[in-house]
Parts: sequence; C-alpha cells; structure tokens
Amino acid sequence: MTIEKAYNNWAGQYDTNMNKTRDLDAKSTFETLKGIDFLKVIELGCGTGKNTAYLLQKADKVIGLDFSQKMLDKARSKIKDKRAEFIKADLTIQWNIEDDYWDLITCSLVLEHIENISFIFDQARKKLKIGGHFFISELHPFKQYSGSKAKFETENGTQELETYTHHLSEYMNHANKYGFELIEFKEWFDEENQRGIPRLIGIVLRKSIMVNN
Repeated sequence: MTIEKAYNNWAGQYDTNMNKTRDLDAKSTFETLKGIDFLKVIELGCGTGKNTAYLLQKADKVIGLDFSQKMLDKARSKIKDKRAEFIKADLTIQWNIEDDYWDLITCSLVLEHIENISFIFDQARKKLKIGGHFFISELHPFKQYSGSKAKFETENGTQELETYTHHLSEYMNHANKYGFELIEFKEWFDEENQRGIPRLIGIVLRKSIMVNN
C-alpha cells in the first residue's frame, strides 16, 4: 500500500484514535515553537491540521502541504481561517511556493516516510529567509531500531506504513551541508517512561548565510 493510500485510509480516525506519537509531537511542537517568532509558515505534512490552529495563534499565513487528499479534507473542515491554505503536494519534488520568504518551516512525523531527505533540506533552505527556522519533529531512530513504525488499526487488522530510518548523524550532516545552524536538539520521552528509549527527536535549525558544500 502506498503512503498516500495509507494516510487516506487513516484520515477518518487519525485525530481520535490512541496515538502517543501524535500527542507527543503536539507537545513537542507547542513547547518548542513558543520561543520562536514567526509570521509566514510552511507546514510540511500538515495532515488533518493537528498543529495548524496552534501555528495560527502567531502566524499571519500558513501553507499546509500534504500528500493525502483525505487528510487535507479533514484539515479544511477543521480550520476555517483564511490565513491558512492547504495544498496537495508531493514533498519529494520541487515545492511551488515562494523562495527566501518564509520565517518557519515545520516538519512533523514526515521524514520517516521519505527515503532521500537531502532534498527536503535543500528545499527548506531555498524557501526560508535568512534567519528563518526549520523545525523537525520525528520518530527517534532509536525507536525505529527497536522496530517501531507508523501504524494504525483497521477492521482487517493493524496497518503498518512503509518507513525509512534516518540516523541522528544524517540529520546533522544534512543541516551542515545546506547551511543550517543548530539551535536546539531535544529528545522527547513518554511521560511514563522517562528512562527508556526516547520516542521523538525535536530539532530546531536556523538558516545561515553560508552553505557548506
């Protein structure tokens, strides 16, 4: 099953089923971004708009990009604010939005479904203005090493999604290559398991002037 079809199938229950990863991602996003100023935002993998309402508390423009039409339909039904626009897009091809314009790009629970994340870093750099921030919230690779991956329950059983493991060094190397400065790196744990394997990584990068080719 393709990622697009899987998320279309998941859309109807995504906001309501028990999902520790989704809930911790929301906490990570809210707590991390409260200290960052932004007005113009690209939300990669916006899904059902689960984080969009929060972004609109500070932003005057949010563009949400997602591969799943049914996820986008959910987002449009929830978010009626004219400052938000939701666009069906394949993140692995060029993003047809303004260059050197955006204050913030968020990427939540997306990169595990993309094999070549170098392209994502390249596009993020092109779209952000100098000093703009790139926030990444993803399943921790340690969690993936233990076999964890995105999945949801259906009437026919558990549906697991195709995923790719990206090591911590991969994130850091791409950030350096494409001229990002590391502002924050944080590991997020389940509330009841603070000494176990972290569930998520949260990374804040800032676009600098120099690119390290």
